[in-house]
Amino acid sequence: MTIINQKQTLRLLTALYALVFAFSAIEPISRAVWVAEIVPAIGILGVVWWVSKNYLFSKTAYILMFIWLVLHTIGSKYTFAEVPFDWFNNLIGSEERNQFDRVAHFSIGLYAYPIAEYLINKRRLTAPIAMLFALFSIMSLAAGYEIIEWWYAALAGGDEGIAFLGSQGDIWDAQKDMLMDTLGALSALAVMTFQRRVFSSNHVK
Repeated sequence: MTIINQKQTLRLLTALYALVFAFSAIEPISRAVWVAEIVPAIGILGVVWWVSKNYLFSKTAYILMFIWLVLHTIGSKYTFAEVPFDWFNNLIGSEERNQFDRVAHFSIGLYAYPIAEYLINKRRLTAPIAMLFALFSIMSLAAGYEIIEWWYAALAGGDEGIAFLGSQGDIWDAQKDMLMDTLGALSALAVMTFQRRVFSSNHVK
């Protein structure tokens, strides 16, 4: 029954994502930026389905993975600096800068949860080692992505390069993005730790 529920979760989330994808594809602000941003999202979705052939993640892991897919795809439509996000920006007192990209980077870190889960259940690693590996994987990915952003922005040049980079004039944008990735990973691993403790406590009872 659990396997069926996990498969249904993956299919439902994919169907919902397909709607977001279709929405993003309709008259994006920059078609070139949309293509550049959507390629990694589709690639990650493909990897999730490919891994799920042999290993089904928990429903929590699937939900956390799709949060980034949805946010990144929305960002691809508007470019991350132009996403309608005033309600959040005003809430945290950031009227001068659109913080959508920071939230999206935080959501990348949530992938630490499925990475650690897979290593624990499939590779039989201890939880602390799996979690450390997941954290360092996200941090490495964050650094790698910032390098790719820089490379593409320099290659594309002009408004397209600036839109893809999304720094909004902040000279520390790359470092802050990597920090948000790391905080997202730490938050996801904190959730996993809490869940494991609750499960262990209930199991003992």
